[in-house]
Amino acid sequence: MRVSGPIAYIALYAALYAAFGVASPFWPKYFETRSLTPEQIGLILAAALVVRLVAGPLVGMFADFLQALRLVLAACAALAAAAAVALLRADSFWLLLLVALVQAAALAPTTSIADALSVNAARPQIAGRPFEYGWIRGAASTAFVCGTLIIGQLITSSDLTRVIWLNAVLLIAAAGVTALVPRVSAPAAHISASKLAYEIRGLLGIARFRILILVSALIYGSHAVHDAFAVIRWSNAGIDTTVISILWSEAVAAEVIVFFLIGPALLNRLGPRGAAVLAATAGIIRWSVAGTTTSVVALAVVQPLHGLTFALLHLACMRMMAVLIPTHMAATAQAAYAFGSGAVTAALTLFSGFFHANYGGGAFVAMAVLCALAWPLVWFGFADAQDTPARAR
Repeated sequence: MRVSGPIAYIALYAALYAAFGVASPFWPKYFETRSLTPEQIGLILAAALVVRLVAGPLVGMFADFLQALRLVLAACAALAAAAAVALLRADSFWLLLLVALVQAAALAPTTSIADALSVNAARPQIAGRPFEYGWIRGAASTAFVCGTLIIGQLITSSDLTRVIWLNAVLLIAAAGVTALVPRVSAPAAHISASKLAYEIRGLLGIARFRILILVSALIYGSHAVHDAFAVIRWSNAGIDTTVISILWSEAVAAEVIVFFLIGPALLNRLGPRGAAVLAATAGIIRWSVAGTTTSVVALAVVQPLHGLTFALLHLACMRMMAVLIPTHMAATAQAAYAFGSGAVTAALTLFSGFFHANYGGGAFVAMAVLCALAWPLVWFGFADAQDTPARAR
């Protein structure tokens, strides 16, 4: 069966992110229905985060070693589906922990490898041909929301087994769709371990790539306090839950709009550096307002800036990586990119409770400082794609 490249990628991302949307908001509740204590649930979630941070780069390097990104992606999605079904049979804390960690390890590299494939496919866009990574990533965000909304109509607070089954079905669908994804032009045989080590050293030797990882870690990590305590802060200020859901939905809607419509145009007009500067500036404004007021009007104005602080920055980073990173090291580079932001976000989330308890809104202002730190790094360290030679070292 032959389909166009963009359609195949949209189908792949839709299946993957719908699977995430179906399950990720409900895993804590599912574990609760299996008679786990809050402490046990927290341990599973924290351990899964650590496993994802470790497994992502390792599997990404393995995929580059084999030069078989599609095969590794399909295997990871299938293993994650099997682990999801195995959760139905796990009847103790230790079994649930083991299976959850297996699934976390399998899921960790899926988005990085998918991005490695799609960003490489989007390289012709830089040469002027019509292919936009943002459309693919926008479809993913839309699928995530749709998955969450659909499963919410199919489950009850006491029976979440349909979460498991739909998550598994969608992951199997993602594994199958990899067969439709076009092959990336790359060496057919795997590279040697010594060659891979040499390539990794070369990858980390790219100054702009190191700066890209640091910038993305700072700006993405600045979302940690918001994600952990925004709803609590707003609730304590007396904001109604309906209004809170609208405020949260604003951010998601803005993300989709930037990926689909505004982002590609801004990126083409401003270049990666200008787009990343705009994202950092938006972060300074967003977190400064969120930390100094709980006015619904003010929050409603700044929540859509999520489209810039996340979606536009992601597009800028992907454009830079499409030019900086050799095709045969794409999965490793994407995994390093995800690891940097994931590690910083995890660390800030761990300490966010302390920050919020002691400083209240000041914790959000501290996140604005992170974006301010990213600003000069972007200005002096980023470059427009057309100014940077491909496969630069």
